[in-house]
Amino acid sequence: MRAQFVLSEIGVGLRRNLTMTFAVVVSVALSLALFGGALLMREQVSSMKTYWYDKVNVSIFLCNKNDAKDVPKCAKGAVTAQQKKEIKADLEKMDAVEKPVLFETVDEAYKHYQEQFGDSPMAGNITPDQMQESFRVKLKDPQKYKVVATAFAGRDGVQSVQDQRSILDNLFGLMNGMNVAAVFLMVLMLVIALMLIVNTVRVSAFSRRRETGIMRLVGASGFYIQMPFIMEAAFAGLIGGLLACVILLAARYFLIDGGLALQEKLNLIDFIGWEAVLTKLPLVLAIGLLMPAVAALFALRKYLKV
Repeated sequence: MRAQFVLSEIGVGLRRNLTMTFAVVVSVALSLALFGGALLMREQVSSMKTYWYDKVNVSIFLCNKNDAKDVPKCAKGAVTAQQKKEIKADLEKMDAVEKPVLFETVDEAYKHYQEQFGDSPMAGNITPDQMQESFRVKLKDPQKYKVVATAFAGRDGVQSVQDQRSILDNLFGLMNGMNVAAVFLMVLMLVIALMLIVNTVRVSAFSRRRETGIMRLVGASGFYIQMPFIMEAAFAGLIGGLLACVILLAARYFLIDGGLALQEKLNLIDFIGWEAVLTKLPLVLAIGLLMPAVAALFALRKYLKV
């Protein structure tokens, strides 16, 4: 009988404050979707770092005959065979460098350039003699790039030392910035949702103050009187959590598998799988259920006199 009464009171409360309940559901759904998106973005960045940092190289570009006039470091002319031999020997002696050290010839560099930028209008203006020979160095620890840069950046025959990790750092910095923005929006929406929940509970309690007063007079406990209000907030939060889960699943499908199909267009990126999304859904649902219930409990302690 008591359970039936509590459920009937929940239904009454939801019908009386339908507009505000809808606002709570939407705000909770958006805030939790942003929360889940932020978690997935952080996992995506971590996955990409693990995937790409293991593959990036340090490139030591050597001077060619065309660099003598334009590049001060190559004023002495193109790199000599002896200089190339010494550079390779020194690289192989370094503990931070994985063996073997790869050497890319001018023809190989031109071939790789055509494979990557062959469709570009500028590709036809590039000739093999404009390309540079280079050593491709894989580090045991990508963080030790400066060890190689310091050792070879000023040597004769070396035009420049480039760390491919720096390019990725810019990308990861952008993604981390987007993640921070998502977290900020999530916190903002969460605050709005909590304010709506508290306000909804206050309005619901005020509209039923006569019923709660009678229940108090006949000996009902404070928890029994508060339970319908708490359950109303929890139910609205649960609906919002379910909508957030749907948004996350739809976003994962639309962005990566269908619609934009980033998995096919950007096949060099190791996108997170469905399991990463599915493992976040229970947390989203739990927060969606507990957050409004706790907020309602504190609101009732202050505004509902029982």
